[in-house]
Amino acid sequence: MEKYEMKVMTDIKPREKLLERGESALTDSELLSIILQTGVKGKNVYSLAKDLDGFIKAHDGSISYTGLRKFTGMGDAKTLKILACIEYSKRYKAIQSKRIESASDIYKLVHNITDKRQEYFILITLNGSAALIKRRVLFIGTMNKTLVHPREIFAYALRDRAASVIFVHNHPSGSLEPSEDDINMTRKLKIVGEIMDIAVLDHVIVTKNDYYSFSVNNML
Repeated sequence: MEKYEMKVMTDIKPREKLLERGESALTDSELLSIILQTGVKGKNVYSLAKDLDGFIKAHDGSISYTGLRKFTGMGDAKTLKILACIEYSKRYKAIQSKRIESASDIYKLVHNITDKRQEYFILITLNGSAALIKRRVLFIGTMNKTLVHPREIFAYALRDRAASVIFVHNHPSGSLEPSEDDINMTRKLKIVGEIMDIAVLDHVIVTKNDYYSFSVNNML
């Protein structure tokens, strides 16, 4: 039985195609051609990318530096670039598939903002299995009703097709006590979430040493 073959469209170069249609519109070999950038003697970048795509898939993605270097046309620069991309994608996939089960999971996920001197507001979107879809810094500054607008927040949740969301922001002062603005903002966001059928699971305030969960403290 013949298999379908995704052919590289040479009339629209991969870079232009990505800009016009987005990365999801590119075939695997087209994505590789962007990473490789150039071909080798006797083989243009599209042909090299197609052959390399088949080589990588034949090894189920488990390839080493030595294995790649044996592939025709793969010098040090191209080999290291491909290996770095594969490793990065593995790490990214591991993060994306992580289930969020408690506020402590959230604290680990956003620990990089705990020592910031400004307030950072982060939106975390989750799928129906409570697995992480995306972590976004949406606002930097004083968290108040003027800065944090539900329309912008839930636009991203809709874009991610999220089943639920969690909000996080830090308190540079070190205090875990939610302010009046924090409480009012959370109530407003929860109401909007209910209207849009996107569950607001928690709002977590973080500091360098600890965290406060609205959910755990029955504030949702």
